[in-house]
Amino acid sequence: MNATPLRGALLAAFACTLVGASFTANSVLGDYPYAGGQALRYGLAALLLLPLLRSGGPRPAAALRALTRRQWGRLAALSAIGMVGFNLAVLAAERTAEPAVPGVLVGCAPIVVGVLVPALEGRRPTRAVLYAAGLVALGAFTVQGWGRTDLAGVLYSVGALGGEVGFAVLAVPVLRPLGPKLLSATVCAVASAESVLLGVLLDGGGFLRVPTAEETLALLWQAAVVTVIGFVCWYSGMRRIGAERATLFSGLIPVSAALTAPLAGTGTYGVSQGVGSLLVGLGVALGSGVLRRSRGSGGAAARVQDHARNGGGVVVHRDMAAAGKADESRSRYRPLGPDALPGQEQAVLAAPGDADGDVRYVVGELHRSARVESLPEAGGLAQGDRLRHDRAG
Repeated sequence: MNATPLRGALLAAFACTLVGASFTANSVLGDYPYAGGQALRYGLAALLLLPLLRSGGPRPAAALRALTRRQWGRLAALSAIGMVGFNLAVLAAERTAEPAVPGVLVGCAPIVVGVLVPALEGRRPTRAVLYAAGLVALGAFTVQGWGRTDLAGVLYSVGALGGEVGFAVLAVPVLRPLGPKLLSATVCAVASAESVLLGVLLDGGGFLRVPTAEETLALLWQAAVVTVIGFVCWYSGMRRIGAERATLFSGLIPVSAALTAPLAGTGTYGVSQGVGSLLVGLGVALGSGVLRRSRGSGGAAARVQDHARNGGGVVVHRDMAAAGKADESRSRYRPLGPDALPGQEQAVLAAPGDADGDVRYVVGELHRSARVESLPEAGGLAQGDRLRHDRAG
């Protein structure tokens, strides 16, 4: 089993489990002003994340200054849609619909992300991920069922689905330059400011009040555990396995909520919840890549990794593991450079020849042994000649 997909899967699973287990805290905050609660939650989370920025990752000030206006716009949209807007949509939906309704639609997020992310990157959706996303969505529906609702409840639930999708998709272009911790701190600070502005516009000075003891504990849980730990784990997992596979784990949110509901006295866990949990688990296992094993052995093995921006290409690494290796060039004809490539990796006996006669889809390291370079591909040039041709292109 590959270490990188497994670690990423565990991080994403843990983050979604925390979110599902936090529904009890949400019910405690039902009477607290919405915008004020969001402002306190995200503002406190941003402060708690500051000490974490000193350990590893890019320098915060330099990384933020390097962001373009478009990237800052993405951060603002991520905070408004994926955080503040998502929570507002769920709250509005539950006024006229049972909680299962937004839960079921949010459970469809893996399907939307599985189609949208490849489309934005100019490639075809991965069949395995789409099949797995269907199982996850079916499992989420089986866990929660379909409750009472009206048209407004359905529309707000669709808005919640859009927020869940935006939380993953909008983060993809800014995750690499900022890293999980700085990205989490930045969007929390932006979301807190947006919540204050929303509160002033909607409720004036009454958008904020001193919380009760129970509300204080709930806000602390939401900020310190669900937001700080959950966001960092989520984006760390997404960086390792990609947005498509990471979003599969959002199916664990209703499963976690169903498992913890009996402990809080707010529900039961029966046969349908058990069957739905198995479907979600099966979909996650099939689509996340954690069940794939390395093939090949020996010291001459090269590392092969799916190219993050080219679904038809691979990146070959001779001297180190593929996870975390670089691909700074935007051209698929050039050698490797400084950006991390999340993705799958597997061992092969030597640098690959795909036997299709097309030289464009193999990207090689500069330092390779003569034995590996001389491997020919049927119907084409020697592997070393092909890689040199790619660099020259």
